[in-house]
Amino acid sequence: MFSLTSNSSGNFLELWSSHAVVRIVTQSAAALALLDKPVWFCLRAEPKREHLAAISLRRQFGVECLSPRLRFRKLTQRGPIWFVEAMFPGYLFARFNYATQRRAVESSHGIRGIVRFGDRLATLPDDTITALRSHAGIDEVVTIDASLKIGQPVHIIEGPFRGLEVVITQVLPAKERIRVLLDFLGRSMEIDVSTAKVLPA
Repeated sequence: MFSLTSNSSGNFLELWSSHAVVRIVTQSAAALALLDKPVWFCLRAEPKREHLAAISLRRQFGVECLSPRLRFRKLTQRGPIWFVEAMFPGYLFARFNYATQRRAVESSHGIRGIVRFGDRLATLPDDTITALRSHAGIDEVVTIDASLKIGQPVHIIEGPFRGLEVVITQVLPAKERIRVLLDFLGRSMEIDVSTAKVLPA
């Protein structure tokens, strides 16, 4: 989502995700048309196709893109599954020359257009992209660390207590096992469980 704030030298935007905040500067389309160098833009993309849109831009037009994604494990009816989703759903970042490449970029597969506010376009400083790249890594995928902590509720996903929600009472020294408190047949008891057999609730 965007939050728009004002500054004496122009407008600044922030694009928020659950794992990053990107600062965006708006610039007028007229000023960008006079620049003879590539600039980083925030683009709107088809939802759940951000990564494919970035691949298309790279292959078709040689445009440098950044479309960071999040990798996380989630409990489903079939058991725990790894998911990969866009860090900024519906958006990606691309570096191109506005005057010469805008039409090609905006007509590219999966791209809905440059993010704009009236005649002002959303651009990103190079240092913002550098920071985001260092966070996302070379493959542009951030694996969400599901570190387990004392007091955290978790679901048991394997074994005789499968499906129960329990609370962690101790992280055991080997770090691959935890002790949890569960209510079973009207009694509270602690058991040791492998961390591979639980997911955060």
